[in-house]
Amino acid sequence: MPPIDALLTRNREFAASGAHADVEIIPRQQAMIITCLDFRVDPAAFLGVGHGDAMVLRNTGGRVARETIEEVAYIAHLFEHIGGDQAPPFEVAVVHHTDCGTRFLADDAFRESFADLVGAEPARLAERAVTDPAATVRADVERLRTSELLPSLVTVSGHVYDLATGLVETIADASA
Repeated sequence: MPPIDALLTRNREFAASGAHADVEIIPRQQAMIITCLDFRVDPAAFLGVGHGDAMVLRNTGGRVARETIEEVAYIAHLFEHIGGDQAPPFEVAVVHHTDCGTRFLADDAFRESFADLVGAEPARLAERAVTDPAATVRADVERLRTSELLPSLVTVSGHVYDLATGLVETIADASA
């Protein structure tokens, strides 16, 4: 049986439960979580994020690239469009983690071979490596905070999820 079949069975159970009904466009926790696509880093598991609680944006390393900023700006613009002057504030929580697979981008041979594969600049790929998650989360929080694309209704915080302990440490408190 293909791996997706078990997941599709779970989908039918989910649909039959009705849990998808009446979920609003603005999440209950008024939060967006930006984190890594690593399967060990699931906000539903380590933060208890339930259906309709928060927006979750996952990418390699949970890094904040130009495209990520544009995604956050889109959500902020949407909130402003829906809410007008009453637009609810929301927090963007950037969460990096220990033992991130992007650490291999710090290895010259791996980075060069991957750069050749995808036609990327090796130096740009080196910047994406998460070898010190506290440092990279600080840099990504600063990148969001200084973006001219984000309105004042957006606050940004930074955190590190420790795979060994299961705990999340706040590195940068939320601020406008």
